[in-house]
Amino acid sequence: MGMMARKFAAELAGTALLVLFGVGVAILVLGFRVFGTSLAAGLVAVALAFGLVYAALVYVVGPISGGHVNPAVTFGAYLARRITTFELLSYWAAQLIGAILGTLLLWLMFSTSPLYSKSRIGLGANGYGPSSLLRVSMGGAFLVEVVLTGVFVLVVLSLTREGASVAVSGMGIGIALALANLIGIPFDGASINPARSFGPAIITGGPALSQLWLFLVAPLVGSLLAAGFHLTFHPLPSEIRAAHDQALAQLAGAEEQRSPQR
Repeated sequence: MGMMARKFAAELAGTALLVLFGVGVAILVLGFRVFGTSLAAGLVAVALAFGLVYAALVYVVGPISGGHVNPAVTFGAYLARRITTFELLSYWAAQLIGAILGTLLLWLMFSTSPLYSKSRIGLGANGYGPSSLLRVSMGGAFLVEVVLTGVFVLVVLSLTREGASVAVSGMGIGIALALANLIGIPFDGASINPARSFGPAIITGGPALSQLWLFLVAPLVGSLLAAGFHLTFHPLPSEIRAAHDQALAQLAGAEEQRSPQR
């Protein structure tokens, strides 16, 4: 099995597991109300579920594919020139397929309960307006996704850069995702991951599908901003060498100009 095939399988399986556990807890908490009327406890549970499963996936599939399981993270890595265009497209395909498979598995699992109704409980899709706990507008949801995804991708790029500690990267990334979900869920369900929104919206249909574009575009915009911010403070090695060579050339030129005056 080729390396690219292994990466594809890792991203597919990782994204499916992220949706299975993260969205699964969201359905139990916000759909079935397993915490009763305690919305605060439910939000904490969902945020921790996404954060903990992502942290685990970083350690499990990270050595194979980098553990992106998120098209926004993959886009940030591409902009930081850590992966090729072919890898970018392959990762995106694997992540979207994995999200659909994870959502289908959830649907099959919950369908075995007589208390479940897809039209009433749903599949943890993201949304704004009537689909938002805070009834946030489309523009508000777009802003939330750009900001939260930007911060999250910036953390991922920083903790996975060359020289960063691999031992603590998983937990650091998981904590960042948990915090982003904690604040983002009341606004629009907290996507921060186009694949996480893609699977539930495709299977659920209706308003979730019509609003899906926002949760595909806004996280990528946030990722673009994060990559630019990251490269400002952590330039690529080639850029560092080019700046160093330019400084040496300028210094040499200054020395030559002073030489005839001596």
